[in-house]
Amino acid sequence: MPIEFILSSPVPLPDLSVLTLLGVFVLTALRQVGSLRLQIWQIMTFGAILVLLLGEISPQEALAAINTDVLVFLFGAFCVGEALNRSGYLAWIGDRIVSRAKDTDQLVLLVLFSTGILSAVLMNDTLAIMGTPLVLGFSRKYNVSSKLMLFSLAFGVTTGSVMSPIGNPQNLLIAINGNLDSPFVTFLHSLALPTLICLLIAYIVLKLFFREEFGKSTLTQSEEVITDSELASTAKKALSLLLILIICKIFLVEFFPTWDFSLSWIALISASPVLLSKKRVEILKNIDWSTLVFFVSMFVLMQSVWISGTCQELLARLSPQLGSVSMILALSIGLSQLISNVPFVALYLPAMGSTVSQGQLMALAAGSTIAGNLLILGAASNVIIIQNAEKEGKTISFVEFSRIGILITILDAVTYFIFL
Repeated sequence: MPIEFILSSPVPLPDLSVLTLLGVFVLTALRQVGSLRLQIWQIMTFGAILVLLLGEISPQEALAAINTDVLVFLFGAFCVGEALNRSGYLAWIGDRIVSRAKDTDQLVLLVLFSTGILSAVLMNDTLAIMGTPLVLGFSRKYNVSSKLMLFSLAFGVTTGSVMSPIGNPQNLLIAINGNLDSPFVTFLHSLALPTLICLLIAYIVLKLFFREEFGKSTLTQSEEVITDSELASTAKKALSLLLILIICKIFLVEFFPTWDFSLSWIALISASPVLLSKKRVEILKNIDWSTLVFFVSMFVLMQSVWISGTCQELLARLSPQLGSVSMILALSIGLSQLISNVPFVALYLPAMGSTVSQGQLMALAAGSTIAGNLLILGAASNVIIIQNAEKEGKTISFVEFSRIGILITILDAVTYFIFL
């Protein structure tokens, strides 16, 4: 064969964006390079910089990919969460939630179901922000494994958010673009019962993996005290504003979707009492800026993978089977790990065609959400929980998460398949 022909023949190369993303997964799993201990935000930032340097995404495309609504929402939620935590008001609320727990079994059940149900109203990322210091406080107070508490929070907020159109961003996208007449009624009717069953499944699986923790004696109760009454008063106002605005959003999504307002406005208005208080500098210094950097980097890397067309090509090949519930669940769980669940839903909705049933939309909501139970990077709430926990010297490794998460995700998928 002539040398010229060999040199001129096109050599198919694997997509560099996808390879970079896979490298991010590997580094996240290892978290250790020699003596260097890496944090998740650093790994994701390295991936984003790499695809920019490789020319897989242009600087203009990278800037356009950054979702400022999400960043503003997280910033506001971080401010409210930090004020609640630093004032002691969050611990005071948490004490009342778990005050009836007599043993570890009841504590885990309360954490799973309370955070799960609340995430359907407050959104899973909000609960992840506020819940992390809370469950770590339970761990210290009751001498319970911090990993068990963090797992309970992670699986609780992810699973619970399935049953509401405002539980997470992808559900809101489905509720608005899926032309559902009554989103809250539809989600609750189709997904509430299987979601509650899945929360119970999470409890059983956690009991299986943490047998020694569940054998502990009765918990000792002691009342939490508010450490900063002035900041607690401010945090209380911020939390009240958050609840009022979310109730307004529920009303608008249900009855007047065209009048809807973004989550970023909810978070900013809620955070205004904190940002206008005397403690604002202290609060701003201590919010989780690294998670905001993680999100900026994630938007850039995921957009680079999106631009590569890898997922679009796969969906095009599977086009005839895209409408089946089993395929929707499988692809939602799998591909949400690659391009994140919100871009996946944005891609999948038009791919299903114009005649989409309610069952298909609910399968898409369930699959794209429980994808967060599979791997750490499957849900932003997981990253928020782990990075906030690492500030207090606690963590969950990639392998630890996937070892439990894979089993829970399989059982969850089977449960939703049966009901849908």
